[in-house]
Amino acid sequence: MPPSRFFPARSLVLAACAVAAFSLPARADSLQEVSRLLKQGQHAQALEQVDKYLSGKPKDAQGRFLKGLILSEMNKPNDAIVVFSKLTEDYPELPEPYNNLAVIYAQQKQFEKAKQALEMAIRTHPSYATAHENLGDIYARLASQAYDKALQIDSSNASAQTKLSTIRDLMSVSGRPAGAKPGKPAVVAAAEPAKPAEAAKPVEPVKPAEPVKPAEPVKAAEPVKPVEIVKPAEPKAVPAAAATKPETKPAGDAAAEVAKVIDGWLTAWSKKDVKGYLSHYARDFQTPSGETRAGWESERAKRINKPGAIQVGHEGLRVTVDGDTATAKFRQHYKSATLKTGTNKVVILVRRDGRWLIQQEKIGN
Repeated sequence: MPPSRFFPARSLVLAACAVAAFSLPARADSLQEVSRLLKQGQHAQALEQVDKYLSGKPKDAQGRFLKGLILSEMNKPNDAIVVFSKLTEDYPELPEPYNNLAVIYAQQKQFEKAKQALEMAIRTHPSYATAHENLGDIYARLASQAYDKALQIDSSNASAQTKLSTIRDLMSVSGRPAGAKPGKPAVVAAAEPAKPAEAAKPVEPVKPAEPVKPAEPVKAAEPVKPVEIVKPAEPKAVPAAAATKPETKPAGDAAAEVAKVIDGWLTAWSKKDVKGYLSHYARDFQTPSGETRAGWESERAKRINKPGAIQVGHEGLRVTVDGDTATAKFRQHYKSATLKTGTNKVVILVRRDGRWLIQQEKIGN
């Protein structure tokens, strides 16, 4: 089965459209012209234009990403691999270059490399659905190869034969996407216009609700008896253990404390204060991809210490507190000299020894 069947055309549409998602207004005209030439199949002209653009902005992520797509269209996978690989080194926080690397590796039947690239995309962006789907397809391909090998060794293995048939049935259901050309990279589909959406079906009128029965009259409450004045009790000595117990603070105060923690965390990030940044995380912090805490901290330090100034902020912060657990939802903004992105963020915090610490980070609403 050709490897392109494992990567639906719509998956690469998402990766290709990532250029528009983080492009800056000043670059729009030049990059839009390159994209137009790419969509029209004028690959040589598109490559010439993007090279001209990159001669003045050699570090620009959008232009380099487009060049990788163009090289894939021109059936130059090795050159495209060089472009996407370099992008992952310079911008490890972007998942799309990893995804496109995986597509090319899969077409070359280098499934282990494709799997590793997709795992990096997911580690960078845990909610990147395209990478998760593509990784599932790669696992299916690897499973098919393993069952084939088992049957070569023992052709009477009925269990392996059944599993192989199941895998093949699953792969045949996806099929080759419409418009994909055999023998060409899956990114070909990125240049195809999307099909118009079907017209929405008219909504059936809602039947009027039945009238609500009037409520029975509420009985008058009995008169409240006057409260007797009680003499204040003599103060009793408070046990030492009880005296040291911290008072429970109102939810409003706790929410304000959480907001200050979020501000301090993003400020340390912006200042590239790695120690201060990491001090905001709880000991039982759930790393995004299940890696070790030490490995995660090492990777975060490497990314934060990359050359150049960065600015990380937020807007629309909403905090809810439930005892010693708090949830902060906001729109996170990241800005550097060459990149500007916005992401919806959910941060779970826990109160430990009087401090609010981050226990989990999630991307999404």
